[in-house]
This record gives sequence, C-alpha cells and structure tokens, in this order.
Amino acid sequence: MEFLKETVEVVLLNPARDFKREVKLIEYRSDPLTGYHSRVSHDRAKRVKQAQKMTVDVSDIVSRSAEGCYFCSENIGRATSKFISEIQVGNGDGRITVGQCTLFPNLHPFAEHHAVGTLTGRHYMELDEFTPRMVADNLTAALDYISAVLHIDAKAVYPVWVWNHLPPSGASIIHPHVQVALERSPMPELASLLSKSEGYLCDTGANFWHELIAVEREGGERFIGENASFAVMSTFSPRGNRDVQIISKRVSGIADFDERHISDFADAVVRVLRGYKSMGVNSFNLVTYSAAAGDYPEHFRFSARMISRPVFQPLYSNDSGPMERFYGLSIIEVMPEQVAAEMRKQFSR
Repeated sequence: MEFLKETVEVVLLNPARDFKREVKLIEYRSDPLTGYHSRVSHDRAKRVKQAQKMTVDVSDIVSRSAEGCYFCSENIGRATSKFISEIQVGNGDGRITVGQCTLFPNLHPFAEHHAVGTLTGRHYMELDEFTPRMVADNLTAALDYISAVLHIDAKAVYPVWVWNHLPPSGASIIHPHVQVALERSPMPELASLLSKSEGYLCDTGANFWHELIAVEREGGERFIGENASFAVMSTFSPRGNRDVQIISKRVSGIADFDERHISDFADAVVRVLRGYKSMGVNSFNLVTYSAAAGDYPEHFRFSARMISRPVFQPLYSNDSGPMERFYGLSIIEVMPEQVAAEMRKQFSR
C-alpha cells in the first residue's frame, strides 16, 4: 500500500509583505486504492473570501424556513407522502416511525426506490446537538425500508444512505433529514471501489480495507479513533475539506448491520459531528458505500465518507469549483493530519 505524495514549492513576491519573496507549499497526493488525485494547499485557508464570514446569525433564515416546513412534527403527518400498499412498512399507515425519525417516500425522487427520513422533530440543529440515538433510530428505519423494498424488488440490492446537512451541502430543506435509496446496479464510484478492492485482493492476497485500518492505526498521523465495529480516520487524498472515513471492520453492506453495528456507526458519526462543530463547521455531506444486500464479498468493507461544506449563511462561497466538478481533482485547504488531530479529541472521551 503506497501513500504517494509530492511537495512542490511556488515562489512569489507578496504585496502584503512589501513584495518580498515568499514560498508556498503544495502537496500532490494520490489515493492508495483508486489513484484519485488531490492537491492540498493549507495556505489557501487564509485567502480572502469576500462573501463569507466564519460566524453569522442565521436565526432569521431558520425562523422563516420553519414556517410550514413539511418535516416538522406538526406538519409531517399531512404534508409528506406515503408508501404504496405493496411496500409493507411500519404499522400500516404508509410511513415508518422509529423514535424521532419518520421515513416516507421522496416526493421528488432521483431513484426508483427513494425515501426520506427525518432525524428529529426540531427544525434546526447545531452539529453538537445530534445524539447517537437520533442517528441509530434513522438507520433502523432505513433498514426496515430496505428490507421492505427487497421483498418486492429482489433486483434493487444496492442500498444508499446519504446525509446532506444545510443548503451549502446541497440540501433543499433545512430540517435535518437523510435520504435512503436502493439501486439495481452500483453507482459509478461504488462500482470502482468494488472493482479495485477485488483487484487489490487478487494482487496482494489481502483485504485493502483491513490493511488501510492497520496501516493508519500504526502510523497514527491520520487515525482518529475506533470502536468495536468501525475505524475512523482522515483521508490521505481528500475529496473535500475535512474528509473523514468511517470503515467497517467486519461487514460489507449496510443491509448486514445488526444492533451493535447501528449503535457503533451512530456513535462514530456523532463524534465526527462534534469534531466538525469544534472546527467551526455547520454544514456537511455524508455518503455511504455498501456492497449489495445478500452479497458478502471478502475483498470489500462498508464505509462512509464525510466532508465539511462552507458555513451556512445568507451568502457563502462554494467550495467545489471546476477542478472538482470537471477535472476529477480536489483542491484542499485543510491538511488531513490536522483534521485527525482536532477530531481525535472527540474519540478520546
């Protein structure tokens, strides 16, 4: 397993320092499995962002968006859709309810089987206010939905659990919610991970994910923490700022989660959220990579990936530009090793 990194120097005359020579360092990094390229320039975090502040009062936006919010507890019963009778879920009322989570069909789907599940009855949450129980209840509801869909569509075997929090992440609704979908074939990135993981096993005789956990744990520089079921680390070649991976030690797919996996995954996610909060983050994306339900590939392990997004406010600078969207190259301003050092505090408690 190779962690390829090259550091280059950029020399310029800085007007803020009477045009004295100044050296800027950029790291070119390559993912050890996929080869994905990132460029890490910590100095970019200091650049002027004219339309963005790090702290801002969003109470007015939150208050206005709460008026008539479909996902708030007083509206959810009348404003959200219901599953058709063929999908046997919950207690027969067309939705799934577990704790504070209510899960229902997405009114604007982008997949054949696509649901939305709330995490709380509250309209707005700071990242350190989410609890493991909220995440665990949502996961439990999602697994009930996955099971119900598989009962009527045995070909929809690839589950997806995605959490986009606040508008900078791409979420259209402020109220905390997760999206659950089932696909008949793996999405392109998952297909690549499955293929490259299998290739790694064939070439080395080892499971890439087990080796990654062991190598990062031993190195310690990017390893954040772990519990019985999952290991957490910052990503060597990030796809976004503060890129964190949560990797299963045993299971390949989310459909194989038992109560312990649900509890441990929820705990890991909440600790990462608390770490983000301590870094001034309030918006993020979380995506999952899961093997097919009923499939137990020896070469693959379930994983989740989280990245921070710009601070939620009336005006903000998007952190995804043409390099990310069109060239497959991420430009990163936060060192993965710094992310791990800050995040590790949440896993040592």
